Amino acid sequence: MFALAIGVACISSTFAAPKRAAAAAISLDAANDASLAQPVGPKSKGAAVLRAQVLLDRARFSPGEIDAAFGSNLQKAISAFQKAYGLRPSGSVDEPTWRTLNRDAAPVLATYEITDADLAGPFMPIPQDMVEKSKLPALGYTSAAEALGEKFHVSPALLRQLNPGKDLGRAGQAITVPNIEAAAPPAKAAKIIVDKSDSTITVVDASGGIIAHYPASTGSEYDPLPLGNWKVTGIVRNPVFHYNPKLFWDANPQHTKARIAAGPNNPVGVVWIDLSKEHYGIHGTPEPSQIGKTQSHGCIRMTNWDAAALAKFVSLGMPAILQE
Repeated sequence: MFALAIGVACISSTFAAPKRAAAAAISLDAANDASLAQPVGPKSKGAAVLRAQVLLDRARFSPGEIDAAFGSNLQKAISAFQKAYGLRPSGSVDEPTWRTLNRDAAPVLATYEITDADLAGPFMPIPQDMVEKSKLPALGYTSAAEALGEKFHVSPALLRQLNPGKDLGRAGQAITVPNIEAAAPPAKAAKIIVDKSDSTITVVDASGGIIAHYPASTGSEYDPLPLGNWKVTGIVRNPVFHYNPKLFWDANPQHTKARIAAGPNNPVGVVWIDLSKEHYGIHGTPEPSQIGKTQSHGCIRMTNWDAAALAKFVSLGMPAILQE
């Protein structure tokens, strides 16, 4: 029954951080060079940043959307990784952190051949207005670049940058993509911790050890994170969103309730993890680049791929701690 209640004020608000400039051209050989050990910190861009982002993603310390540019989500992922592995938590990739990351020796970029399924679509523009969204049969991707970007956890801009002159809309086209397949199977999770102070979600085992870490958007001044000890009460994949304008402080006063079809560009993305706090959950988003950089309408938003990964860790009754 929890699926029917997905309609709380959970979409993003307009408190966006400024966009970063695109990184310089990156070759497959440069990013795959395991001897690449230059420091990665504020203002860093390029192959070393891309390498760090992919290695962290594979280690389940998500940097959010892979874009080859250092930002707040990458800094949080680095710090969490360093704490988990007993390194100094500087938030920058230094020599000891590189040594630990490079224990994963698999290439960080790989060649992928676009399939007919990748291009099945249908691709269509998504209106901003919630009532207009409700008129669509599905909230799918807007383009092949967006679909492939989500598949490989990479920004469409960087995907194009890695593939100059390539047609991302042609089946059989060979393209360069982040190799985001984790080598080791996940450990068994005991609880999840949502931290308001740094807008993150941490998955821990029974001994308190960190086994996964993700960036998130966790409420706002108008819809603060509901602090407390809650439990996971349900997991819905490809959820329908039931829009109720009365739950949105900034809703159009002319709006009425509406049903918004499932899909990756649905307001709650591809997964809804229901919590015992009424109307609250953890879910995906149609705007992965904004995770951790915009405020939400109360719920806890993640990239679609991180939400899908988290859904594999959690189980019914698992504690969900929402803290300052």
